[in-house]
Amino acid sequence: MRWEDWWIVIGFGGQFLFFMRFLIQWIASERRKASVIPVAFWYFSLGGSAILLAYAIHRVDPVFIAGQSMGSLIYIRNLVLIRRQRAEALD
Repeated sequence: MRWEDWWIVIGFGGQFLFFMRFLIQWIASERRKASVIPVAFWYFSLGGSAILLAYAIHRVDPVFIAGQSMGSLIYIRNLVLIRRQRAEALD
């Protein structure tokens, strides 16, 4: 397989992780019969975004790069807030 083919596989892998966040959120919401955003949603968002950012950098796509890099900041911030909230709940 050529190097460029591997980048396509990487891109689809990132898209798969990004899709999984929606699936996880939907399943959690259906189980609770209310809109829920589980912690796994943020981890899949971060993983998918990081892989898609690498793919966008490889493709030299400034629009795609900007979109994926900004999202990562939000996903990391949400994970920090969740960790803080859990730590405070233990105190």
